Amino acid sequence: MLETVDLSTRALTTGERDAPAKRRRRTKRAPLWVGILLALLCVLVLAPFIWMALSVTKPTDVAFANPPVLWGYQPTLQAFVDLWETTYFADYLVNTLAVAVISTILALIIGIPAAYALSRFPSYVSAILLVLALIFRALPRFAVVLPMYDISRALGIYDTTFALALALVAINQPFTIWLLRNFFAEIPPDLDEAAMIDGCTRIGMLRRVMIPLMGPGILTAGIFVFLFAFQEYLTALVLTDTGSKTVPVFIATQLGQTLPMLQQAGAASMLLTVPVILIAFIAQKYLVAGLSDGAVKG
Repeated sequence: MLETVDLSTRALTTGERDAPAKRRRRTKRAPLWVGILLALLCVLVLAPFIWMALSVTKPTDVAFANPPVLWGYQPTLQAFVDLWETTYFADYLVNTLAVAVISTILALIIGIPAAYALSRFPSYVSAILLVLALIFRALPRFAVVLPMYDISRALGIYDTTFALALALVAINQPFTIWLLRNFFAEIPPDLDEAAMIDGCTRIGMLRRVMIPLMGPGILTAGIFVFLFAFQEYLTALVLTDTGSKTVPVFIATQLGQTLPMLQQAGAASMLLTVPVILIAFIAQKYLVAGLSDGAVKG
């Protein structure tokens, strides 16, 4: 009997020693499969972009050949040269950047104090305002843009970068306020009281204490608003004509035209996409840190 119990005990002990090793082997296998799945997903997502990049670097007759020519051709940048020389792409790019910068600055100027007030003075009014902001953001874009078209016409600011920037501020402001409010909610209210005891007003405390602490949150909100405005199509299509046309609207007007114009649209899409990718890579650690810091409290 003692030998049976001893053998059972040793078998149990051996099994307990082997269990961590099995778990380690399983955890080592998991990242490999996860990596393979993520790699396949990246290939599927990037396939259209890679195909477009190959098409705009081919001669026009080769780019639209059927069946497609994958190799054996001389790469060329003629599509980019034609884009800059035969169209007003440079002006459209300047308009796009101006609209994105103006809307980002205005959104942060309005959103920071609004988000601070909503986070520090919770009430039924604050809850109603947040819900209304969320409903406004969820409305179909045409329900918002068409009244803005009438207003801009009436005010005489139609087809201006300022009017488009104001419209994008109004459209993206609910997202900005919700995001910044979550960041403010992470900062203890004791800091407000300590700053006001030292003689700061609400505005002074917001400027000297809160905004420096909100660096990652403000940067995160600013990047998102900038990217939203930089890639906006429908609002720019309705509120612009020729004077303040943006790159997304220009790309849409090139589609369905001649093959060289279609290739120029691909080149413009490349030039519109590259800055977004660069911003995402450069600011990824700030975006991740900012979103993780602001996602705890709602």
